[in-house]
Amino acid sequence: MSVIKSTDETFEKLKKENKIFLWRATADWCMPCKSLSPVLEEISNEMKGQIVIADQNIDLEPNVPTTMAVKSIPFMALFKDGKLVSQKVGTHLKANLVSWIKEYL
Repeated sequence: MSVIKSTDETFEKLKKENKIFLWRATADWCMPCKSLSPVLEEISNEMKGQIVIADQNIDLEPNVPTTMAVKSIPFMALFKDGKLVSQKVGTHLKANLVSWIKEYL
């Protein structure tokens, strides 16, 4: 499974249906977001069945990013059993992201 798309409409469902859910606020014009995309794709494929990763474009779907108080992108929020457990801003090495995710598995 690869990174899926989140929208204002699907966010709550994705958050509730997945034991571990990583949500990322992104934008087409954001270069750090673009550099993080292949890393998240790899993690999504390698951790299939353990985590669902979704991207939400802040320009096209602004409501959830607003309620999440996103002030800088890339912004990542990690949910476990529908509850926010951790957040990260900026780009990160793959190993650091995997360690971060595994803390909550």
